[in-house]
Amino acid sequence: MLKSLIDWYLSALETGGYPLIALLMAAESSILPLPSELVIPPAAHLAHTKGAFSMAGIVLAGTLGSWVGATAMYWVARWAGRPLVLRYGRHVLIGPDKVAGAERWAAKFGAPGVFISRLLPVVRHLIGIPAGIVRMDYWKFSLYTVAGAAIWTGVLCWIGVVAGQDTQLLALETHRVSLWGGGAVAVLGAMYYFLVHRQMKG
Repeated sequence: MLKSLIDWYLSALETGGYPLIALLMAAESSILPLPSELVIPPAAHLAHTKGAFSMAGIVLAGTLGSWVGATAMYWVARWAGRPLVLRYGRHVLIGPDKVAGAERWAAKFGAPGVFISRLLPVVRHLIGIPAGIVRMDYWKFSLYTVAGAAIWTGVLCWIGVVAGQDTQLLALETHRVSLWGGGAVAVLGAMYYFLVHRQMKG
């Protein structure tokens, strides 16, 4: 299913433009398990090689979409409350363990944790739930969400450009693929373990 979605995205990217980028980033920041790493880098590569988009436009679209998705999660959690989120969340892949873990994260890091969460996997699309449940100030939540999302989108743009310049990578040379993939997995894995896994399990 995910592969089909990626293939469709790559074929529709040039015609869908910024609205499509924003839409998928909004989905990534809500309940759909769609990694932003699959949305932004291809757009950045296309912008760099064909001039179809501007980097600033991609960052703006990605940030706006992330904010819209996070805002939806925030207000659903704020209006519904914790009992309803726990009761129905599992139907959209948000089980009680994920909610509890996100709450521990929010309790430990507070409002700045919203900013940090935008740079990390798993907790990125969940942070709106505890923020809404505890009724965190919405404008503060939005500010940290926008700041973190803008930085993360910028980083993904850089990855898209740099990876796209590696002709050996594009030619699927095994050694280069291993270097890029292994390095990215190692960095994200370390960040996830120390900043998310241990805190959400605590």
